[in-house]
Amino acid sequence: MASTLKTYEIPVGAAVELLKPITWFPPMWAFGCGVVSAGGTLGSSLQNLALGLLLVGPLVCGASQVVNDWFDRGVDAINEPHRPIPSGRMPGRSALYLGVGWSILALMVSAWLGQIAFIATVIALSFAWAYSAPPLRLKQNGWLGNLACGLTYETLAWVTGAALVLGGLPGGDILTLALLYGFAAHGIMTLNDFKSIEGDRVSGIGSLPVQLGPGMAALVACVVMIVPQILVVALLDLRGHVASGGLVMLSIAAQVLCMRRLLVDPRLHAPWYNATGVSLLVVGMLVAALAVR
Repeated sequence: MASTLKTYEIPVGAAVELLKPITWFPPMWAFGCGVVSAGGTLGSSLQNLALGLLLVGPLVCGASQVVNDWFDRGVDAINEPHRPIPSGRMPGRSALYLGVGWSILALMVSAWLGQIAFIATVIALSFAWAYSAPPLRLKQNGWLGNLACGLTYETLAWVTGAALVLGGLPGGDILTLALLYGFAAHGIMTLNDFKSIEGDRVSGIGSLPVQLGPGMAALVACVVMIVPQILVVALLDLRGHVASGGLVMLSIAAQVLCMRRLLVDPRLHAPWYNATGVSLLVVGMLVAALAVR
């Protein structure tokens, strides 16, 4: 009986660790940029904006992290055996139940926010499960898996934030910015794969560092991050936002300087770049959002 009960246990500390609060920032920031780009202010519905942040961060992103850890428990046993599932701190199928329950909760909150938020959440959760779970398991191909993450973490979150302010789908400039930064996030996801090369290789997961090798994967990640941002600058200049375009260009120049260090030893410097170069990228997101509002 004791072992049966353990199957349904969800220890709070281990559950929070699985939800990975540190990963909630990117979609919450993208959501905020969407709100700003649509002209949202503190005068907007604070309740809806707060629920939106809760939805894209703790709920949808949190659910995706739990689902990923459940289906990656074999890989984590190699790369990170201290994680809640391989270490046994999250016993039995508790993590799977948490992922399902958290996904349902996300759908309930999104339904409260309206049709567009609900549809966006259905799409995001579908990608989250398809990314980690068989038979699709998109993460087995670094090109497809990282694209799915970028378009959901950044693009969908941005569009959802804008839609909550506008009461409908945003216009072309906002959608273009959301897509461009979603593509740029592909490179950020590649940098996150450097920490698990050994486990990915053994498990047959074709992350870009496994497919291309660390050096070439890092170079590809840099190009994928920079090119969409250059297109953002072109869009801002085309719309007459020359000063904002210049600020984003300065951010790009600083990122390139950081990339020089990253490329010397990608496996060593990827965490450092995430704290420096990626921070510069997300500042540029806000500058672009403010420009088109």
